Amino acid sequence: MKNRTLIGPFKQIIPMTGINLKGAISDHELEIIEDGGILIEDNLILATGNFEDLKIAYPEAEIHPLKGNHVCVPGFVDAHTHICFGGSRAKDYAMRNAGKSYLEIAHAGGGIWDTVTQTRKSSLEELTKSTIKRANRHLKNGTTTLEVKSGYGLTVAEELKMLRAIKNADNEALPELISTCLAAHMLPKDFDGSEIEYLKMISEELFPILKEENLTHRIDAFIEQSAFSADDIQAYFSKASEMNFDIAVHADQFSAGGSKVAVEFNAISADHLEASGDTEIALLAQSDTISVALPGASIGLGCDFTPARKLLDAGAALAIASDHNPGSAPMGDLLTQASILGTFQKLTNAEVLAGITLRAAAALKLEDRGKLEAGLLADLAVFHSDNYQDILYYQGNLKPCMVWKNGTLVFDRHK
Repeated sequence: MKNRTLIGPFKQIIPMTGINLKGAISDHELEIIEDGGILIEDNLILATGNFEDLKIAYPEAEIHPLKGNHVCVPGFVDAHTHICFGGSRAKDYAMRNAGKSYLEIAHAGGGIWDTVTQTRKSSLEELTKSTIKRANRHLKNGTTTLEVKSGYGLTVAEELKMLRAIKNADNEALPELISTCLAAHMLPKDFDGSEIEYLKMISEELFPILKEENLTHRIDAFIEQSAFSADDIQAYFSKASEMNFDIAVHADQFSAGGSKVAVEFNAISADHLEASGDTEIALLAQSDTISVALPGASIGLGCDFTPARKLLDAGAALAIASDHNPGSAPMGDLLTQASILGTFQKLTNAEVLAGITLRAAAALKLEDRGKLEAGLLADLAVFHSDNYQDILYYQGNLKPCMVWKNGTLVFDRHK
């Protein structure tokens, strides 16, 4: 006999079923299961529906009773983070708020290179431990799956150290971690050669090891004036495609151009997009590439938000991620950031929730989560409330009281 657990009754379950991957979503499209229950078999959802009906239909199920009002949504998916790093950039943040420019901060010893230096000084064990700690903090805020990038090593050995730390952390952290190689984050200051020469070295020397050790199936690159150009990255992404890596792109953060490369290479996602204009929006909307808004970077840098409303109205698929990193997005609170983005971009509750559940899962090519329906992973975020609208209304101040991951209760605020 398989282990079956019936959780409930919930005042409301928002299963996020029947929602299109692309385009705008009305709140009226959200299915709401009143007085509901969720039946779990091992790590999967077996059924959702009326709690009393499920109780009668599955008398052998162990009951996990809920007292008071509770709302359940799918566990959140954060499709873009940089939570594997060493050190801090608090000084950068203070300088930026005091009016210093990116270049001034970099010349003062800050910026990405500062984190590269501190990450290189960190041991594999230290990086593993700090990544687990940050991941578990995300879980307490309802995030059951996180993407985690390398990109603060920028040598073959140091990138491998980061990706091994992420893999080790995934074995111990409560959420599931999806690793991405971002060795193309910037041209390292200590590399004696051009951008193209660096990318060639990484693709020839690092990519085969990633396959051998099964460290990641995803390759990302920062296409920007301060990083790599659209021309620079062509051979790099071509090599990644030949080796059957999935591609993601840091695109259109400060200047347009990266989203076009993302679409040309059939990237899974194009992330940032703060500088995307009508041409880029139309291009993304007509493609299968998921647009990923990163409001944490906009808040951290004090710059424009991703044009989320325009992307949705044009027919694009929009996910929302935290971009949690030590420089531009140190907050690392997905729900708060998504709520704020919704306010400034006039997004419906349905669009925000889809952006951090089913559409975020699609940005990671994960078809087994992001919705509460039979056959998918039992990843649940549960809130003390009688109205699902409270989750975004309180702009991240309402935290989950319980979180299930793979059918196991991994966080209970009552204890």
